[in-house]
Amino acid sequence: MLGLVVLLGVFILLLSFFIRVRRPKNFPPGPRPWHILGNLLQLDPVNPLKDLERLKRCYGNVFSLYIGSWPAVVMNGLEAICEALVTRSENYAGRQNHNMISHIFEGKGIFMANYDSSWREHRRFTVTTLKNFGLGKQLKSSDGTWGEQVFDTLPTLQLFPLTKHVEVYLTCLTLPLPFWNILTQHKGSRVAGEARDLIDCYLDQMDKAADGDSTFNDTQMGNLILELVMAGTDTISNTHRSAMLHLMTNQHVQDRCRKEIEEVLEGRTDVSFEDRHAMQYVQAVINEVQRIGYTIPLAAFHTTCKDTQLCGYQLPKGTMVIPNLSSVLHEEGQWKFPHEFNPENFLNDKGEFVKPEAFLPFSAGICVCLGEGLARMELFLFVVTLLQRFQFVWPETGGVPDLSLIFGTVCCLNPLHTL
Repeated sequence: MLGLVVLLGVFILLLSFFIRVRRPKNFPPGPRPWHILGNLLQLDPVNPLKDLERLKRCYGNVFSLYIGSWPAVVMNGLEAICEALVTRSENYAGRQNHNMISHIFEGKGIFMANYDSSWREHRRFTVTTLKNFGLGKQLKSSDGTWGEQVFDTLPTLQLFPLTKHVEVYLTCLTLPLPFWNILTQHKGSRVAGEARDLIDCYLDQMDKAADGDSTFNDTQMGNLILELVMAGTDTISNTHRSAMLHLMTNQHVQDRCRKEIEEVLEGRTDVSFEDRHAMQYVQAVINEVQRIGYTIPLAAFHTTCKDTQLCGYQLPKGTMVIPNLSSVLHEEGQWKFPHEFNPENFLNDKGEFVKPEAFLPFSAGICVCLGEGLARMELFLFVVTLLQRFQFVWPETGGVPDLSLIFGTVCCLNPLHTL
């Protein structure tokens, strides 16, 4: 009897694998999925980017996959990504509600929240507050002002080492005491109308809307701050590491950067963010580091908010959409040297800095990264200040530099060791 039950179970399982999963009408093409598993067995769990490139060559810049039982559309190339995230941005501004992070954040905050009035209010508040605290204005590096403003605006950054992975930050969701202690201290020590940082500004906003129907509350505030910390630490630290490694392995690039810095600063020891306009080559190098490193290879997964179109295909409401940003950053026809590190990708024939349309390391459209301005400023001041004071050399005993990337939500280089 037991054997019969086992055989019946195996038969049903095999039958489910051979029953064809039907895609919706005029849905993007893709490989045939298995029931339950979808196309997961056809993707390398360590680094699926090569598999996505293979499928793109087979099915085109827009193709579909099944992640388990969930249909997903992968967008590749500048044209497809801009059509979705820029031209039809509101149609593609939804977020998933069935993954681990969305359950943890309960759809609140900004990063994993759906496009609605709460999302718009919180994004507007955050952008305005960061600007009011000087992020995006002229900052200098001589007295640490720019770094202090970053940490004063987001004091919770002091809780997290910059080199830790995002997974470490998620542990604070199960051990939230230090974080919530900071919020509690702010409530007890702040003076209404005299904000010291973003948390005080949020508490002021809560007071203004206390008598009405407001989306500003303790839970939203906690999620927003956590998102800013998680999104702005691992990414920028990995880009810094990538910049140093590429400068060490391209000494002629490093020397040219240093020469330009000396010519522009003319003996000054401090550097201003405004100096970037006179440092055309340095800007090209920093942008090239971001392009070749594609720190965020797959932008945060989107979901269609309504039935919509993409490159002639029909996508039903609720379809998961995956923007493959790495495909744009290395797209042939968009770059002079798409597959190698070369600052000439950002220089015109006159040697002037230009930013191609395909430069999308921060994604695009209404969901573009909140910290783009801060990241650009920090990278510029960080690189220029270090090149003023040090020369970076790859040790002769260090072997061949490993420039390969470890895939993840945030891509990073293999760890470097100090000799």
